[in-house]
Amino acid sequence: MGIKEDIKAFIVRAGFTMTQVVEELNKRNGTNYSLANFSKKINNETIRYNEVLEIADIIGYEIEWFEKE
Repeated sequence: MGIKEDIKAFIVRAGFTMTQVVEELNKRNGTNYSLANFSKKINNETIRYNEVLEIADIIGYEIEWFEKE
């Protein structure tokens, strides 16, 4: 799976909609992203890492890095 499939799957699995995530991102950051703009960033895989971390926080996840064994 690519990043776009992962992000969308985790959003749905957590019981959120894309609209809810965009609204919370806008509220937290004082921005005015549209759902179309947000979807385009995900689909084109141009979303920034800090945005991914914030999405994870919104939907109740955290991202951890583990060293390979």
